[in-house]
Amino acid sequence: MASEGGHGPQTSGEYIAHHLQNLQVCKSETGEWIWNHCAGNPMAINVDSMFWSVFLGLLFIWLFGRVAKKATSGVPGKTQIVVEMIVDFVDSSVKDTFHGKSRLIAPLGLTIFVWVFFMNLMDLVPVDWIPMLSMAIGIDYMKVVPTTDVNVTFGMSLAVFVLIIVYTTKYKGPLGLIKDLTLHPIAPPTKGLGLLAAPFVIAFNFILESVALLAKPVSLSLRLFGNMFAGELIFILIALLGIWQLPLHFGWAVFHVLIVTLQAFIFMMLTIVYLSLASETH
Repeated sequence: MASEGGHGPQTSGEYIAHHLQNLQVCKSETGEWIWNHCAGNPMAINVDSMFWSVFLGLLFIWLFGRVAKKATSGVPGKTQIVVEMIVDFVDSSVKDTFHGKSRLIAPLGLTIFVWVFFMNLMDLVPVDWIPMLSMAIGIDYMKVVPTTDVNVTFGMSLAVFVLIIVYTTKYKGPLGLIKDLTLHPIAPPTKGLGLLAAPFVIAFNFILESVALLAKPVSLSLRLFGNMFAGELIFILIALLGIWQLPLHFGWAVFHVLIVTLQAFIFMMLTIVYLSLASETH
């Protein structure tokens, strides 16, 4: 393994660090855009994560749109069969889980499941292929699994969090949102001397429910990030074995297909569950 600057072989630590480094761009103190020298800069942009997530999102739109346009009621092709199975699976999951009425939930669930699955699936590409191709054309770093970037997973979960607030306000009204945060899980006293304790109960409820509400996007993002990052790291460690990596790589890849699919399913289902709870008025 050659070092980044071509000065002798890489150590194992350098090899791992290189594969875990994002292609970053940020502004320097002088206002100039600089590449890959953004340590400690909170405004750094992970260009590779953005590129691959957008690319895979467009691939999803193109693939499913193409199948929808060419769909036939006769004998379907293999791609149409797979797409129909995915759509039916997501549709049944939404019907079983979401108890409100919304035309957004099923398309949202389908988008989340397929998009996250595509991003996770990039973890099965051998870890050296795309980074080595990138280095050959002058790009020093290239991480190809967007879900191993916590910025991507947190960005998606933040969008879900906004939808939770929107759906709660839509179905329960602004006052309903306030009630959810202040009157549960402990109902404050409404008469007698207990009224003196009501402000403390409401404050306690607000703290408890606020933490629970904020924990939803945090847990969504960290669960997906943690599982995918660990999977990527194992692939990198296996790659250090050289030629002996082949049987281990194949075995872990077969097992990792389950993780890739399961994490996409969990993200989708938790999103549907959270929005279902937000839309319930009782």
